[in-house]
Amino acid sequence: MADGEDSRIVELRPQLPAQSPARSPVPPMVAFHRTELSQILRVYGRMVAAGEWRDYAMDFGREQAVFSIFRRMGEVPMYRVTKTPKLSKRQGMWAVVSGHGLILKRGHDLDSVLKVFDRRRLSVVGE
Repeated sequence: MADGEDSRIVELRPQLPAQSPARSPVPPMVAFHRTELSQILRVYGRMVAAGEWRDYAMDFGREQAVFSIFRRMGEVPMYRVTKTPKLSKRQGMWAVVSGHGLILKRGHDLDSVLKVFDRRRLSVVGE
């Protein structure tokens, strides 16, 4: 370098702001797989054909997916089929919950949990 030249290095890239503390990655939404939804819709279709159910709704969250079943549109759900993967190693990730919040059946296998809807319906027959 010749005398009198400045030997400083100038950074032309913009300075990045200080990084925030490491956050855990956002967990993905819990949803129903196509085969799971097919099993649920098979039971739903059977009950619609019998005139028991009329409407459904699906909700997907970070910890749970819910298939809600209604007798009439705009009511409180009669039943909810829930998928909670966090409970898969414990009680099972599948549950059928009544409209009052009572867990009717819980388990690891969706088919066995949906059998709660296969119970025979008893009715009083008039004379």
